[in-house]
Amino acid sequence: MLKEQQGLFKKAEERDPIIFFAGDLNLLKAKSISVIGARSVSSEGILRATRISRELASAGVVVTSGLAKGVDTAAHIAAIGAGGRTISVIGTPLDKAYPAENADLQRDIYEHHLLVSQFHPGQRTFQSDFPKRNRLMAALSDGSVIVEASDTSGTLHQAAECVRLGRWLFIMRSVIENRTVSWPGRFLDNPKTVVLTSVEDILSRIA
Repeated sequence: MLKEQQGLFKKAEERDPIIFFAGDLNLLKAKSISVIGARSVSSEGILRATRISRELASAGVVVTSGLAKGVDTAAHIAAIGAGGRTISVIGTPLDKAYPAENADLQRDIYEHHLLVSQFHPGQRTFQSDFPKRNRLMAALSDGSVIVEASDTSGTLHQAAECVRLGRWLFIMRSVIENRTVSWPGRFLDNPKTVVLTSVEDILSRIA
């Protein structure tokens, strides 16, 4: 069932979006961490996304992600597999599954967890709309974990939103130590940016 909700969060500097959702809206009241990163993720990145999502879910934290390929899919599957709850903030209307191979996972999420979009049913969307998804995901989460991302990754839009909204930004140490990317340097001076070494780095800050 598609439902519409306004006023899920208030920001003095911007208009609330109209939110469409399917599932348990009460999950927005729980502590939530976005686990995000590259679509073309390495095998090590999949393992890292799976581990942190499983640990967060086991600690009672709702794992939020965007249902894209790669890190997002791993995060949702790990949270569900650990018996936890998950929220998917998608960049398409609720009645469209993208990527198509995640249709069953999307169905599981809206039936047993929470699926959120700011796009009207049937609305055509474009690649340029995905930063809107990242902005909403950052706003609905207490913080975001970046598992793996290149210097041109769309994930960096969400990192910037975390800074703008005053949310926690957790960057995995493996990303910091990756000499092929330079983007973490743009965020390390932010007082709410944390180099992530264990799940306790997150839990101690959102308790």
